Amino acid sequence: MSKTVDFGFEIEAKLREREANGLRRDLSPVESVSANSAVAEDPGGNEPTFRDEQTIFAANNYLGLAGDERVATAAAETARTVGTGAGASRLVVGDTPAHRSLERSLAASKGTERALAFSSGYAANVGTLTALSPDVIFSDELNHASIIDGARLSEADVVVYDHCDPDALAAAMAERAGETRAEQSWLVVTDSVFSMDGDIAPLAELCSVAESYGAWVMADEAHATGVYDGGVVGERGLEDRVQIQLGTLSKALGAQGGFIAGSEPLIEWILNAARSFIFSTGLAPPAAAAAEQALELAPEQRDALWHNVDRLREGLESMGYDVMGETHILPVLVGSREDAVALDERLEEAGIVAPAIRPPTVPAGTSRIRVAPQATHTDRHIDTCLAAFEAAGEEVGLL
Repeated sequence: MSKTVDFGFEIEAKLREREANGLRRDLSPVESVSANSAVAEDPGGNEPTFRDEQTIFAANNYLGLAGDERVATAAAETARTVGTGAGASRLVVGDTPAHRSLERSLAASKGTERALAFSSGYAANVGTLTALSPDVIFSDELNHASIIDGARLSEADVVVYDHCDPDALAAAMAERAGETRAEQSWLVVTDSVFSMDGDIAPLAELCSVAESYGAWVMADEAHATGVYDGGVVGERGLEDRVQIQLGTLSKALGAQGGFIAGSEPLIEWILNAARSFIFSTGLAPPAAAAAEQALELAPEQRDALWHNVDRLREGLESMGYDVMGETHILPVLVGSREDAVALDERLEEAGIVAPAIRPPTVPAGTSRIRVAPQATHTDRHIDTCLAAFEAAGEEVGLL
């Protein structure tokens, strides 16, 4: 029997420490993202439940399209006609009609000349930032980890500005400006919708600051794609001011993958220079077809989503909960990690899956329950969720 050799990494000790601090995480198998046991035999069932009638209020499947029969059919048909996988990098022999059709639809939806699909949103962020390799990246302090990692790998000087604060960005740019400014490339990078706080970046104001210093702007629309018409950038008419739009296919569009959208020269450069694109097998064609179908269906799902968002926010706030943000993501601020975990456990006992979000994902003292309603939640689901929050909050001592 071979002996495990520990080369100083002390993995087991690190795991024990993480568990002692309440930070260890485990995988929890999901039988279906769309159907509970009562409707599991119906391929068109789309109730967002799993695990013996528990209802999910934690998924990023905002429009409920991951369980939509029309999306599944598009994926299945493409699997039969094109294949289940691309088989190679897009630059070798992995570029298929499914990819090109998706990219045309994405570019049209984002109001850009062209789009490029990646295997994931993470790969799109890392690939784009390293391919551009600007001299300076100005990054919102609450940007997603994939932006942070991409900025580090780009070898740019990274300047972090206060969250959603155009004045802080302006001050940071003024401090960096000098004799070398004209010779440097500057890039402002921000999420449009922040997934843990549920707020929206002041994109127009950030663009104004960037323009005054000749900088480009890149917006990560992962949590806005599909939910807003053209994302936040499109809804606010900023297509001509945001040079790089990034999005995902794996949240509201219910598929898999990521993309960037922008000018023809930008996309040509990225596909020639982004290592996460060049050296990765192309996005699976069925995922591309599913995403394109979902993009077409998104507008008809939005009203139902916002109806559920409004009902949940109003109900939670009327109980006395502090609900953060202004979007379809409803972070219920709790405070301590212990109270958030206790609330999480009581909710799960009541059949509501909405895990606690705690440090290091969010700052100490701001632990929360991140509630993410879906378009396919019914009034019964919303009522059950609100009743569970009321009972759990009273039991934990939060109400």
